[in-house]
Amino acid sequence: MNRRTMREHIFKAIFSIEFNDEAFEERMEVYLGHLEADEDAKTYIRHKGLNISNKLSDIDQVISQHATKWSIDRMAKVDVSILRLAVYEIRYDEDIPTNVAINEAVEIAKKYGGDHSASFVNGILAKVVN
Repeated sequence: MNRRTMREHIFKAIFSIEFNDEAFEERMEVYLGHLEADEDAKTYIRHKGLNISNKLSDIDQVISQHATKWSIDRMAKVDVSILRLAVYEIRYDEDIPTNVAINEAVEIAKKYGGDHSASFVNGILAKVVN
């Protein structure tokens, strides 16, 4: 499984936080139980997903500081989940170059978001890194 596919699975797991942030670890295990992937990929997805969940308030604060005229509650849930993953990678994951994190977030937004998701995500992330 390549990094983009793993990133998409992390996004999907993070998306579930929008509906219930309690018992995320249990939901993650159920999700991974149904995922056809090797143990290394599952470990990577689990680790990053749980790290994002644990840093959620800090990540949301970063998003809120850079999303002028938008509160997280007003943003599309897909966009918020993509931003959470990207901000985590930019701020906390030293293995992921910033430009890769942004590009991958934009690609996920094109695939899963609405018509304007990619430009919205790109705009917020551009502010985060400047």
